[in-house]
Amino acid sequence: MESAIGLFETELIKPGRPWRTLSQVELATAEWVDWYCHRRLHGEIGHIPPVEYETNHYLTTTKPQVKTTI
Repeated sequence: MESAIGLFETELIKPGRPWRTLSQVELATAEWVDWYCHRRLHGEIGHIPPVEYETNHYLTTTKPQVKTTI
């Protein structure tokens, strides 16, 4: 987690100084988190966004429940 926090500070917080309002920081943070989870291509998981990897993993590891009646 420390790496993600360092990346966040390096890419967003420090270059954006001086922040004028807390609202600016909150909006920029929300946009950065959205990018980090939904659009960033992650090299360790095949150059796809983390959310896509998680979805694929869930779809391949869960099976639909089959109800049987006797």
